[in-house]
Amino acid sequence: MLSTEFERVSLPLADAFTISRGTQEVAENVVVRLTDDGGMTGVGAAAPVGHYGETPDTVEAVLPPLLDVVESVGDPHAIERIERELRDAVNGNPAARAAIDVALHDLAAKRLGVPLFRQWGLDPDTVPKTSFTIGLDTTERMREKTREAVANGYDVLKVKLGTDRDEAIVSAVREEAPDARIRVDANEAWTPRQAVRMTERLDAYGVEFVEQPVPASDPEGFEFVYERSALPIAADESCVTLPDVPAVADRTDIVNLKLMKTGGLAEARRMIHAARAHGLEVMLGCMIETNAAIAAACHLAPLVDYADLDGALLLDDDEYEGVPIDGSVIRLTEVDRAGTGARRT
Repeated sequence: MLSTEFERVSLPLADAFTISRGTQEVAENVVVRLTDDGGMTGVGAAAPVGHYGETPDTVEAVLPPLLDVVESVGDPHAIERIERELRDAVNGNPAARAAIDVALHDLAAKRLGVPLFRQWGLDPDTVPKTSFTIGLDTTERMREKTREAVANGYDVLKVKLGTDRDEAIVSAVREEAPDARIRVDANEAWTPRQAVRMTERLDAYGVEFVEQPVPASDPEGFEFVYERSALPIAADESCVTLPDVPAVADRTDIVNLKLMKTGGLAEARRMIHAARAHGLEVMLGCMIETNAAIAAACHLAPLVDYADLDGALLLDDDEYEGVPIDGSVIRLTEVDRAGTGARRT
């Protein structure tokens, strides 16, 4: 038997976070808790994003029928069955389903008495470093943010672009972080020809790859950029569901998977394997999320090439602690408790 509950939490950010589509100062997450009849609790969280058709209100609206499914099945180890029945109960709503999926995985691993990565048999020594995101701001403020990030031990940086001064931004970041690995993310802001020109210019600054240079609604434009780009290309908004992996396989080098897009860990693992089958590299990303969600993604990180799991690091305060992250290093080997490691402070 399982009892279920959820609550909406408002998480102020340490600094206003801006991308090409807008600015965010507070993250609204919905935390889910599943408790078995022995009093053991699994925790997960939804970080809905309007760009994908979800809001905190829609998550709260669909969670009751979804949690009815969980209570009806009653077995946290029956993840595949529950996942199937959740899809039958409510169409779409991946962030809401991800919150339940993460809580189920947390509880199942706790009942077995092992960290989640050990339940899966993954190697914690292969976890890639996580990037730390430098959100859009004035060029000088982005320079300051970079200086602060470097001082805090972040040596992999993800720089948000999508302005008329993108090259100046990257130049400033590179000046402040001469030894850092730098990736950039345009969040669909460029035209195809503009994107090609930008890859040529950014190559001079040692940029590692460019994420989502053009709108997902323009697959031909994405292919145009891929065929002419001076840098590797990553698909984020263009790769949301499992069928998207083969659809983008001939027009990208990397797919960026996020639990809030995939609907949870189980589907994310399928997408990782699908990407491998198509010769793609994989980045594991996130929204701005509490550790109740981010911790689970950290356990999946041994399977991927790149990590962008800084969502909780951008918060001013978080009621949950998760997998230790020291600068850019995800210390999965230091997880000393069962489940995902997420715990209320």
